[in-house]
Amino acid sequence: MTGRQRKQILNAVQVTLILIATFVMLVPIAWIFLAAFKTHVDVYQLELFFRPTLANFGLVFDAPYSLGEKLWNSTIVAFITVVFAIPIAMMAAYSFSRFRLRGETAMLVTILATQFVPAVVIILPFFVMFRDIGLLDTRLGLILTNLAIVMPFAIWMIKGFIDGIPMDTEEAAMVDGSSRIQVIRNIVLPMAAPGLLTAGIFCFIIAWNEFLFALILTNKDAVTLPIGLALFKGEEGDLWNLLSAAGIIIMLPMFVLALIIRKYFVQGMTMGAVRWNRPRSAP
Repeated sequence: MTGRQRKQILNAVQVTLILIATFVMLVPIAWIFLAAFKTHVDVYQLELFFRPTLANFGLVFDAPYSLGEKLWNSTIVAFITVVFAIPIAMMAAYSFSRFRLRGETAMLVTILATQFVPAVVIILPFFVMFRDIGLLDTRLGLILTNLAIVMPFAIWMIKGFIDGIPMDTEEAAMVDGSSRIQVIRNIVLPMAAPGLLTAGIFCFIIAWNEFLFALILTNKDAVTLPIGLALFKGEEGDLWNLLSAAGIIIMLPMFVLALIIRKYFVQGMTMGAVRWNRPRSAP
């Protein structure tokens, strides 16, 4: 077998594996999309051709499901989580990237290690603490919990982006009389904007899809969309048509965000892969 034939076979295998993976990922989404427009009877029938209905999308917002309240809770919690997480993570990441800090390695490892702690292990301390201070079933409690979840991830990701910014530009600006704050505002933030946007989108997705903490820490007033999906049950069993309609509503913001920021997302991920081995400043 010649080298060209081996290359053709390898390419064919790669294409086949990609098609199989794409099929496996898209089939569940396609099933949910079709089921969202079916009646409760049609959803149990494997038919591609049926009379579609939009009634499911209206029913999920009516009592007893009240998906609108849960949609509002998820939006507020995810948005405020990102608003606070990104500036704080930006400051921490810049410090780790640009200054020599005592115990820096230990701090970075500790921050990373928190990502490996199973959520089920720390959910009880959160529950007891929030119960004692009155934050159970509140948006503020979910925001604080989500901040604890996304902050380590955001710090590490943004640090990789800032490491890819040449220090020569900052040093030249400081020689010209700019302060550290001016350098961060006028140089670092514009250059790291794609990375910050990427980290923000990831944090939003994590907060939007968070399930376990919201399940334990909420009961009525602060219930979010992922928890609301468990309500679609009736005497006849799981209401898959309503569940699928609610699933489409949950996924729709993620698809819209992906379409809007796809260019910046790729740029940010590429930027985060670059490293500059230059001496850092003393704090």
